[in-house]
Amino acid sequence: MKKWLIIAGTIGIILLIIAINSKFYYPALPIDTMSKKEVIDSLQYKDMIKIGADQKNEWYMTKKDKGMANEKIKDMIQEKEWKFRNYDGNGLFFEKKDKTLIASTQMWTGDYVLVNVPLVWKQ
Repeated sequence: MKKWLIIAGTIGIILLIIAINSKFYYPALPIDTMSKKEVIDSLQYKDMIKIGADQKNEWYMTKKDKGMANEKIKDMIQEKEWKFRNYDGNGLFFEKKDKTLIASTQMWTGDYVLVNVPLVWKQ
């Protein structure tokens, strides 16, 4: 009987370690190009990473860092000559010539922010 308890306990501990390492407890990502574990691991070395793109948008993630997430987003987009106009809720508004760009943010967890930027920002 004790042998089975030890085996079951060992298997349970191994499964718990695998589950925690996979980051299964984080919310789903909006795009399936990277796993949650890859995203979290990448953010240990960089302030902001691109997690993927679809036909209309690019998705980025950054650390929350005391309100610095919006500054990181502004800096990235302003490098392409977009002029920052204002914040409105979870949107950052930019202008370039006669175009308007809205980068939207969303809390992914208490520590990370998802950023959705339309592809036109690189033009």
